Amino acid sequence: METHNSFNEQFEFNGKAKTWSLIAVVVGIIAIAFGFLTNHGERTFANLLLMGYYFTCVCIAGIFFCALQYAAQAGWSASLLRVPQAFVKVLPYAAVILLLIIGAGLYFTHPVITEEAHQHVTAPYLYKEWALKGITIKGSETYDAVIAGKSDYLNIPFFFIRLAFYLLAYSILGLLLVKYSNNEDELGGMFNYKKSFNVACAFLVVFGFTVPLFAFDTIMSLDAHWFSTMFGWYNFAAMWVSGLAVITLVIIYLRKQGYFTWITVDHLHNLGQLMFGFSIFWTYLWFAQFLLIYYANIPEEAAYFYKRWEPEFQPWFWLNIVVNFLAPFLVLMARDSKRAVGVLKAACIILILGHWLDYYMMIMPATVGAEGRGLGVEEIGIFIGFAGLFTFLLFNALSKFKSLVPKNHPFLQESLHHHI
Repeated sequence: METHNSFNEQFEFNGKAKTWSLIAVVVGIIAIAFGFLTNHGERTFANLLLMGYYFTCVCIAGIFFCALQYAAQAGWSASLLRVPQAFVKVLPYAAVILLLIIGAGLYFTHPVITEEAHQHVTAPYLYKEWALKGITIKGSETYDAVIAGKSDYLNIPFFFIRLAFYLLAYSILGLLLVKYSNNEDELGGMFNYKKSFNVACAFLVVFGFTVPLFAFDTIMSLDAHWFSTMFGWYNFAAMWVSGLAVITLVIIYLRKQGYFTWITVDHLHNLGQLMFGFSIFWTYLWFAQFLLIYYANIPEEAAYFYKRWEPEFQPWFWLNIVVNFLAPFLVLMARDSKRAVGVLKAACIILILGHWLDYYMMIMPATVGAEGRGLGVEEIGIFIGFAGLFTFLLFNALSKFKSLVPKNHPFLQESLHHHI
């Protein structure tokens, strides 16, 4: 297979996919408006943070996928790299949206009753455990000694600088990978591939040091009195599995539409193996974090899970394990299931929804509490809106590539002949 006419084919983003993605965005906007108009501001901001973080994590997973393939000099994936590269091009939009959500959640306030003083104070919609006015000032009615001790790290300017640094670094390194891949298409040779290898290694170093901090800042600081050194890697596992699920689902959809005809069940098998393996890894981290805290039963550690074991959240707590471990474990264990497109598609949808639930359990008990339980207009509508926005931006980015395959990738022929 030396040449393939469809290698020069561009993806055309039009028709039903474009229409439905825009309709979904409108549904999301309506759900956000509904949340604020019905005085569910805190719940609406919590859902915006959930989906903004999820949206960003899936895009970062696309960069991680590309970097991993280049650093490992993997051959099997060379012909499908355009899909995760499109994720890379969406990340700057996702990063800006996430920062705007967090900024608005810190800027806008609402009245709450403090647990200690039992009186009304105004608190930001997000991160109220450490961003509450006067919480680090001795003598203030909202003073908290634990938060005051963390204030050198948990303060709004430094918080934003860190988040902006993480997202900017990921975006720049990811876009360099896309740039060198495009240059490789035009010029051939090994020069741009070697540059991609170097950038991929640099990204993995930066990513390895900062992705736990990204999770600590964005999600763990919602429960600012609690901390876990495993939380960052637990979030990485969720990011990676959900990213793999979205990549696989997009490829399955594009194959059905007549694109990526060179992608075979052998490529899908590899993606299924990765989803299966890292679902087990996610479970290991989830259980290790939970078991150590449960067994030690130290109040300041157990508080995190105590919130999530309240009657309002307990069904979701156990469903999280069923959906993110038991379902993919049983569905994807067999070789044949990873090679059956319909089964793999179902597994992807289960994991995408499952890790939405995983983020829901991280965020809702810490922000809205028992009032945020269950699925309402905000949860469903905002999820649909972000799914539509992601689809629109992703397919629009994919349509900008001059070809759907890196034509001069040195391992392209290995990918085209991939067989397991």
